[in-house]
Amino acid sequence: MPKFFKKKENKTADDKAPKARRMRFISRLRGTKDILPDEYKYWNLVIKKAAELSRSYGFRRMDTPVLENLELYERSSGRSSDIVVKEMFSFVDKNGEKIALRPEATPGIVRSYIEHGMFNLPQPVKLFWLGPVFRHDKPQAGRFRQFNQFNLENIGEASPVADAELIAITYYFFRELQLEVIIQINSVGCPSCRKDYLTKLDNFYKERGRRAKLCNDCKKRLMKNPLRLLDCKEKKCQEIAFEAPQIVDSLCEDCRNHFIKVLEYLDELNIPYNLNSTLVRGLDYYNRTVFEIWPVSAEIPAGKPADEPLRQNALGGGGRYDGLVEYMGGRPTPACGFGIGIERVILKIKEKNIPIKDEEKGDLFLAHLGDPARRKIMILFEELRKNGFKVRQAFTKDSLKGQLETANQTGVKYTLILGQKEIMDGTILIRDMESGIQEIVDYKKIVAEIEKRLGSPSKKT
Repeated sequence: MPKFFKKKENKTADDKAPKARRMRFISRLRGTKDILPDEYKYWNLVIKKAAELSRSYGFRRMDTPVLENLELYERSSGRSSDIVVKEMFSFVDKNGEKIALRPEATPGIVRSYIEHGMFNLPQPVKLFWLGPVFRHDKPQAGRFRQFNQFNLENIGEASPVADAELIAITYYFFRELQLEVIIQINSVGCPSCRKDYLTKLDNFYKERGRRAKLCNDCKKRLMKNPLRLLDCKEKKCQEIAFEAPQIVDSLCEDCRNHFIKVLEYLDELNIPYNLNSTLVRGLDYYNRTVFEIWPVSAEIPAGKPADEPLRQNALGGGGRYDGLVEYMGGRPTPACGFGIGIERVILKIKEKNIPIKDEEKGDLFLAHLGDPARRKIMILFEELRKNGFKVRQAFTKDSLKGQLETANQTGVKYTLILGQKEIMDGTILIRDMESGIQEIVDYKKIVAEIEKRLGSPSKKT
């Protein structure tokens, strides 16, 4: 039949339907990071060490909301601070309220302390906090727009011992992670003695045309808060700041004595530190002791200012904030604390190629042959797990070869193998994964046998 006489076929609904288009891939936002399973051995190590030290020194875990009232940070951190002006993610919600993603932990912790009446508890209240914070910063190595911190806050203690204890904890934290650090420390005094210092600082920057050499941000800071000029990350501004009058020379007697005692404790504890005259921290609420934790490689050479990469790669920092609780609406309450960036710590561990024990590895692997054995091995798995053994499995695999390959990948010492014959005999095979030797064991005595070979889990802990 000629082509033009060919009978037309009725098209079905499926024929008429448009072909599925490949959807555009949506990637993660700039400055954020996925934490993949292989990465978690580092996270587990750092978080475990932070939690252990916190418990040892009497700090109790708490958490605060990711979303807070915008005014909380404007009031605490300072309306002219870089965090509020440049870095904070803020918006107006559907109810017209001004909301912010938390850019730091301390204001929320202080808000919680006041709101829940923690001043009625025995003082000081020592708090351990861990969670994500958000800053619209320029993404680079070790600097993200969503990152994680752990904080310790001592609220209700005015003694310099509290400052020294916090600094000691930070040092021990890094030392036990095999990271060499040095504490950068300074005192920014109290509102009383700082007033005289700010006059000296203002006069310094107005001498011999120094103002013209400042970056645009520092020219604005000079009008609003001259102390912030010392915290600028621009190298040319740091060079000028290094020549500025030192705030420790303007401290009142109380602030000087407090600072001396902090340093005496650090000397007694053999904690290395560097007196850094330009360290002021970029937040309004700090007074007296301020400090940062720098890698040893980032130590300032004598007679030279810190350059930009060193300051921006500080692993953490903190200080005393005796006026913040009252300023936020609470009773007059002394306080001090610090925050450490988890991602930066992990980056340093990787740079140093420090070997990490893989907590995912188990002691035992359970393998099966056939459905009856699979059902029984699932029950045994739960029994061994409840007894404290690190047990691994591949219940969905049918092939024994495939299961043994998985057992090798998990790095277990022994694999227990159960098949139809073993079920009928009331036995189970124990395979030494290193030597390949297999032994037959009474199924009812398997827990005792494993304890004999690996030791009791309860005794290990």
